[in-house]
Amino acid sequence: MAGLTDLLVREGQLWLAIFTVDTLRYFAGVGAVVFVLFVVARRWSERRRIQARRATNGDVRREIIWSLNTTAVYALVGLFTVRVEQSGYSQIYLSVSEWGWWYTALSLPLVLIAHDAYFYWVHRAMHHPVLFKRFHRLHHLSRTPTSWAAYSFAPGEAVLMALFMPIIVVLLPLHVSVIFAFLAIMIVRNAMGHCGVEFHPHWWVDTPLDALTTPTHHDLHHQKFNGNYGLYFTWWDRWMGTEFPGYKADFKRAATAEESSQTVAETSG
Repeated sequence: MAGLTDLLVREGQLWLAIFTVDTLRYFAGVGAVVFVLFVVARRWSERRRIQARRATNGDVRREIIWSLNTTAVYALVGLFTVRVEQSGYSQIYLSVSEWGWWYTALSLPLVLIAHDAYFYWVHRAMHHPVLFKRFHRLHHLSRTPTSWAAYSFAPGEAVLMALFMPIIVVLLPLHVSVIFAFLAIMIVRNAMGHCGVEFHPHWWVDTPLDALTTPTHHDLHHQKFNGNYGLYFTWWDRWMGTEFPGYKADFKRAATAEESSQTVAETSG
């Protein structure tokens, strides 16, 4: 019995450590985006808001509470991932020399591409009427999302999102630094996608850079629900015909708002 108690204590301590790191990553990533857009560049951001409607304090409170619930779930899956690694099933490596610099550098974009595909199909599946209410409805309570909604998931969705990590470390050799870089990019990109401000230049969607999603791309998903499912890239939405037809027009409307307001000000002056 004492052995079981010791095991539970060790597992609890490890869970708490992972939960603490994940929670700090959430607040650091989201906080950085919020600070830059709404403190440093507040006046500029106000002119480039995608929606006229504003999120309420209650919306933000709900988003943070459920995001903390998500980091708790992520920590459970993280605990499982640690055990997978300790059992010898994962391909995590510590020395770059094991796979070389070229592969280690290339593995970061590879894991982002893999995650984008995983996210698209899991996200789209959660919009099926049978799954939506239990898995994804809570996230869509944020009709006008803020960056704090980055992890605002129901427990079932949090599990599905977190499972990518134990799957990818079994399938793909990944250096620990690549894993940390991926996790940092994931939260920052998620916070950017929910920020409600179109900070990209107006010409963005007329260049090859249009392969990358923008805040408008994901904001339209929150407004209209059935479309624009991608996380990092627009590829899957375009291949599968799920990108909203008016996306580029809506993007340019938000991205040129600052220019329009400046023109009006100059004319008035």
